[in-house]
Amino acid sequence: MTTTVTPQPDAAGSARVLGRSRRPQGRFAAAAGLRVGERFASPSRIVAILALVVMAVFWLVPFLWAVVTSFKSETSAAATPVSWFPPDGFTLDAYTNVLREGNIPLWTWNSLLTAVAITVVTLAVSSLAAYALARIDFRGRKWLFWLIIASIIVPPPVLIVPLFYEMLTLNLVDTYWAIILPQVVHPAMVFILKKFFEQVPVELEDAARIDGAGRLRVFWSVVLPLSRPIMAAVSIIVFIGAWNNFLWPFIITSDASLMTLPVGLQTVKSAYGLQYAQTMASAVLAALPLIVVFLFFQRQIIKGFSTTGFGGQ
Repeated sequence: MTTTVTPQPDAAGSARVLGRSRRPQGRFAAAAGLRVGERFASPSRIVAILALVVMAVFWLVPFLWAVVTSFKSETSAAATPVSWFPPDGFTLDAYTNVLREGNIPLWTWNSLLTAVAITVVTLAVSSLAAYALARIDFRGRKWLFWLIIASIIVPPPVLIVPLFYEMLTLNLVDTYWAIILPQVVHPAMVFILKKFFEQVPVELEDAARIDGAGRLRVFWSVVLPLSRPIMAAVSIIVFIGAWNNFLWPFIITSDASLMTLPVGLQTVKSAYGLQYAQTMASAVLAALPLIVVFLFFQRQIIKGFSTTGFGGQ
């Protein structure tokens, strides 16, 4: 008769098994956003999560206050002490007034048209300039790069007067081109893209050249496909900046049919002075398209910023 003896794990083995059981494994780790074997509640992770929660609260409270105020009546919005829940209830009067007194569809179209055009042209110009600075060895490249870096610190308002006279000389005032062209030069985007292109393996480009590809073909077929995350991040940065730009479109356009959304909403004024609910409703309407863009492209945005640490992919 044979007796089967099941070995009992010792204390050390039990501790190792217990330790492993507290760590996420396989698809559970992937679902939690952790590496296999990484603890769920390490002290550094708890501190990071708490810090992010605090920053999120600091960002969300003003935004929620703007949304709540936009649904109040003007009397409740100006009443003291302030309250999250107005005694006379919520209303859509502020949005109704803004939509009735302003041409929101036209202003939104103008903002969308100019922001998309600025983003596309900026990507084309900045990526080509960054690739040339990263890969082509030409005379004066170092000095040109430092000139681009120095131009980053120039405040945009300083350039308003010369840019206005330039558009006036070219007879482009009160046109879409006057809004678009001065905003397509982004030295900071050239710097970011250059640092990213330098991390792309040169061996891949050499292999393409051996196959007979020219420099532009290498850039289009090899470098750009590897740079999709950073291109997405740069696109979002440029698009948001162009969408929110108020000063330059306000100066360069006087035709109401060319007004962008931030400029047009500022023309919706009341004869009774500052209207808090109406102002907040205008701000919410201006921010709504950006929120939609972020919800649709948040994965690309996060991936792009996570690979912008100048360490490659």
